[in-house]
Amino acid sequence: MKMATGKEAAAEKLLKKLQAAGADDAIITTIEDSTSQIKFANSKIATTQSWLTAKMNVFIASKKRLVATTIKDFSEQAINDAASRIMKFAAATPPTEEYGGIAEGPFNYTEINDTYDQKIAQLNEKAVDMAEAGINAAMKAGAKRCAGVLETSATSYRIITTNNVEANDKATKLYFSIRAFIDKYASGHNVTNSRVLSKFTPEETAEQAAETAKQATNPSPGKAGVYDVLFEPLPFSNLLAQVGEAASIFNVESQLSCLAGKLGQNVGSENVTITDDATMPNGFNSSKFDAEGVKTQKNTIIENGTLKTYLHNTSTAKRHNTKTTANAGIISPMPFNIVFKNGKLNKEEMISKIKKGLIVTNVWYTRFQNSATGDFSTIPRDGIFSVENGRITGAVKELRISENLLKILKNAAEAGSKSEQVFGWEVELPVTTPPVLVKEVRLTKSVA
Repeated sequence: MKMATGKEAAAEKLLKKLQAAGADDAIITTIEDSTSQIKFANSKIATTQSWLTAKMNVFIASKKRLVATTIKDFSEQAINDAASRIMKFAAATPPTEEYGGIAEGPFNYTEINDTYDQKIAQLNEKAVDMAEAGINAAMKAGAKRCAGVLETSATSYRIITTNNVEANDKATKLYFSIRAFIDKYASGHNVTNSRVLSKFTPEETAEQAAETAKQATNPSPGKAGVYDVLFEPLPFSNLLAQVGEAASIFNVESQLSCLAGKLGQNVGSENVTITDDATMPNGFNSSKFDAEGVKTQKNTIIENGTLKTYLHNTSTAKRHNTKTTANAGIISPMPFNIVFKNGKLNKEEMISKIKKGLIVTNVWYTRFQNSATGDFSTIPRDGIFSVENGRITGAVKELRISENLLKILKNAAEAGSKSEQVFGWEVELPVTTPPVLVKEVRLTKSVA
């Protein structure tokens, strides 16, 4: 290892102490983060907050006894105490017999474009100006009021392991979410996310939210039934995030996945190709390495409707006689950025194909009645628009989607030609998707 000082030296000292105390495997990830958050309500800045944090995430395995913890004190005494406590806790923990170890390094990493921007790290008070520009854009576009949040962050990572891994990465992120209101029943929601300042569009995003709100005025109570539904990227990303999580071998083994037992089988229409791409430029969770230090890659989860792979770490891959997909999560492998392949039609062309249907611009409260089968319900929020014979005929309200995730994939009839990257409170796993037209979606009544 190179000569280290400060937090790096503390991490290396802890690693050596854990090895000396009997740890078979150990991973220490040092994270330093600077985050700011600006909240606005009633079209005015309400609060501004900022945080500086530094921590070490520690994982060890000793005779298949696993311990994971976080350390925030980097002093010599704290490091000594932590090593002792971790090993004592491991000794008192029952072994995990299915544990198969961590990756053996070293690895050669590739820099990913558009994942760090010094301009974001140095925004400071300019972030307030950006939030106000978004507010003003929504009001100019016709909103009566708006609310939301702007978050910025700059983070550095360093991982070292007992298996010859040493790697560094850094990230900047921008997240802007806005709801624009006309009245109680007419609202629009939109988000924009970026790792670089040049691709961040808060003003355009705010304008689109206001336009949706204006179109959603005077909604009529919707009627329960079966509809063709054009999902905008914001609501469809909510569902695709669930697909990404279902692809984790942890959820498959835990019987919490509707994809369990379906490897190599058809789980969607031929229009459905879904990848997890940790190497995507400007991908909100793109990273050079996973939680074991394995070089990340692009994995095809579903190709033209066929389930191609589950997501693995080193240990789970050994159990299933395959290779890691570089998706550690040491305990639970997870995706980085879910991507739905584009189609060829623009939004207007997709609407023209709807005989009787709806356009859904947002959903919330997505809940699974049965994760193993994929049965779920979710509530369309903000603008919901009825479509008849290829034309938008008005706004509706008080409907709930009550469906099955696999049926959604199998009934995906068309994908739009333009994708958006979505991340937010309801979509904690970043998803890049175009609008998607799904046939025969069941809608029930809701008073939410």
